[in-house]
Order: sequence, then C-alpha cells, then structure tokens
Amino acid sequence: MEIQSCGAAREVTGSCHLIQVAGKKILLDCGLIQGRAKDEARNRDPFPFDASKLDAVVLSHAHIDHSGRLPLLIKSGFTGPIYTHTASAELCTTLLKDSAYLNYKNTQWENKRRQRKGKKPLQPLYDRDDAAKALGQFKSIDYGQKTEIVPGVDIRLSDAGHIVGSSIVELWLKEDKLQRKVVFSGDLGHRGTAILKDFTMIDDADLVLMESTYGSRLHRPWQETWDEIDQIAADIRKKPGNVLIPAFSVGRTQNILYMFARNYEKWGLQKWQIFLDSPMAIEATDIYLRHHKLYDKEAAQFWKDKGSLMGMPNLKFSRSSQDSMAINKIQNGAIIIAGSGMMTGGRIKHHIKHNIWRSNCHLIVTGYQSHGTMGRKLVEGAKSIRLWGERIRVKAKIHTIGGLSAHTDQKGLMDWYGNFKSRPPVFLVHGEADTMEVLKAKLRGELNAPAHIARTGVTIDLNNLDQYKDTE
Repeated sequence: MEIQSCGAAREVTGSCHLIQVAGKKILLDCGLIQGRAKDEARNRDPFPFDASKLDAVVLSHAHIDHSGRLPLLIKSGFTGPIYTHTASAELCTTLLKDSAYLNYKNTQWENKRRQRKGKKPLQPLYDRDDAAKALGQFKSIDYGQKTEIVPGVDIRLSDAGHIVGSSIVELWLKEDKLQRKVVFSGDLGHRGTAILKDFTMIDDADLVLMESTYGSRLHRPWQETWDEIDQIAADIRKKPGNVLIPAFSVGRTQNILYMFARNYEKWGLQKWQIFLDSPMAIEATDIYLRHHKLYDKEAAQFWKDKGSLMGMPNLKFSRSSQDSMAINKIQNGAIIIAGSGMMTGGRIKHHIKHNIWRSNCHLIVTGYQSHGTMGRKLVEGAKSIRLWGERIRVKAKIHTIGGLSAHTDQKGLMDWYGNFKSRPPVFLVHGEADTMEVLKAKLRGELNAPAHIARTGVTIDLNNLDQYKDTE
C-alpha cells in the first residue's frame, strides 16, 4: 500500500499522484504541466507508470493543471473510469476540448519554427477526438456520496470551495487486514469568496496530501478589496470610456459577473453595455448557473430573489468571432470581459489593440500576472506594447485589484489541517519549493505537525506510517 507523486511535487502544475493498494492502481488527478516552454515540453514524456494497468482515476476538479493530461492518458492505454463531481465533469467537457484545440494550434506554430531549422515536426499531444474519448469515461458523483470505485477502495468528495465542483477527496483503502484513510485536499478555495461555499473541514485521516500554493502568504482582508473596487468604479465614472477586464474563463469571470449584478445600481452599470466575449467563459457561466445548489447562503438568496445569479439586462454574450469584432466599433461605454487572464492570447488582445492607446480607456487587472506576460508589463507601467508586430503606445489607465485569488492562503491551509483530530503525517504538494519549505516550518512549529514535502517518484509507504510521524 503506497503513494507516489508523479506531478505537482515541488511545483504548482501537473497534479498527478498514484496510489497502489491490494493490487489496484488509482490515479489522483492527471494535470497538464504549464509554464515555461521547457516545462511544458515535459508533457510529452512517457508517464512513469503503465496507463493501461490503471484501474481508475479520481479527479479533484476541472482546471487544466489537474485534468489536462487525461486525453493523453487515454491515448496511452487507460480504459477505466474517471470519477469526479458532476459539475467538474461538465466543466471538463468545455476545458478539455479547448485544451485539445490549443495543443493543435500551438503545435502548428512550433512546427513552422522547427521546419525553418530542419527539425522533424511534432504531433499534437492530443486532439478533440482524444478529449471526447476521455469524456466518455467520466463517472459523475455528488458531494457526500461514499462510493466504492474498485474492490478495497472507497471515496467521498467534499466541497473544496475553489471552483464549482472542486473537491476534497477522502479515500478509504483496504489491503488484507490493513486499513488506511488518505485525504487529498485538491485545491482549497479562498474563504469568503463570492458564489461558492467555504472549503469543507475534515477531521480524520491517517495521511494527508495538501496543496500549498499560497503557503507562504496571507490574503488581504476582503473589505480592503471591496473598498478598492469601489474606488476604481468611481474613477471610471469620472472619465468614462471603454473598460477592458481580462479574466480567466472558469471562476474569475463568474465572480466578476456576480459582483456586477450585486452592485449594478451602486456602480451605475445600467449606463454601460456589458460584453462577455469568450465562448469558453460563456459555457462555464452556464454551468455555474445550473449548479445553484452549490452556492453559499448569500449567493443562494440572491439567486432566489433575482431569479438569476448574474442576470443584467445589458449583459451580452459574444459567442462568434463576428460578435467579438463588432465590439471594437464601440469607442465609449463598453465593459468587455474576455480571456485570457494574463493577456497572453484570446480575444482580449484584440480589444487591447483597439483601446489601450485611448486615454479614456480603463484596463482592470483581476489576477496574478506571470513574469514575461503582457499583463505583467502593463501592471509594471509599460509605456508601449507590441501586438502582432506593431508597437502600440499605452495611454489607458491600468487598475489592479488584489485579493481575488481562488486559492486559500497560509492561514486557511493551517486551519484546514489543524481541524484533524490527530496530527496525521501531511505531505505538501502543488506549490513552489520555497513556499513549501515555509509552510512545512509553520506546520511543524505551530501545530507540531509531522509535515513533509512530497518528491517526484519517491514512495510514501502506507504500511509503515510511524516513519513519517517525526516533528523535528
């Protein structure tokens, strides 16, 4: 009985953990490695296990760094079931097909470069047919539903509060007379965020796998974020023009729309045309609206009172490229929400090209911008940017909103682990190495927790947990 981390060990993306028990092999997540080109090239490496010998996969949630290699797993011979929450299965229908399309387009671009250098062309990691095959193997389950997925392995999903359908995974493992309970946190959400409930507290486990994305930092109080947004809204009313909001399609976009609906009159939004210009975000929004039973009390009451969580009479969904291009004829009074969140691709780049040089344009940054991205350059005060070979001056006002992260912070992680009745060994995953070291020290120092950092390929022996119970 053992666990091996095959991804997201001392890094954030590529979540993948293999459990072996009683002759069965269960995979927790199968995510795409994202980031620098040399990191993403590792997605082409063979899996460190025989995919055809896997008995089942359990998916914590739909984000591509957790689900994005599932079609590749199927291509490699996996034929078993993929268990996940109903809402996650629905989101994967959109996200995996989009991922397949992006893989295809990126490979086309890379092959042009390789051709010029006389190198052999690459094949896409997978295509939409592979994504469709993966989706055909999904088995949807709801929160709180204890399910036997193979003989000797039961699971139960609980709300992780990260995106709709995101799950904490409890696993009960049996091998001969030995029984163990493993809890995998998945990605834990930022407490108090809009729409979703806070993450579920679990109180018993023999071993915990816990994410550590923000294990070294604390989020600002929510009131500071709301005050900041109120001030931005006031600034825009003083100098109205088009407003651009780059946003991630799943989670952030829906939170923004809900925030708009709740403050519709306060922020004077009835005077604007509001566009959601992203087919994937539109599909994700439809899924969020279908799963109103997962809302927190405030959002559930708003949905009950208004009949919709994000309904506004001047909200328009721009599905086609023609719809998107028509928006660029508007020079004043449009609020445009579009991907990508870091402005590295998608329709937002076209809107930036048509608006960023206007002094009455406002660009609202709602999330972290990685080094090297156009979003990061704009946040850092770039006077000009280059788009499609053209140098464009930046005259727009750039607003940055902090505090909207979808991940919990160090305190949230400490509170979640601290709720376990005993102090089970905890292995940190899904985080940068330096961040993990900070959280490990915090867990050991304040909670006397036997905290460790998972390492790729290193086996955690569930038969002998005493070896992991040191706290020094």
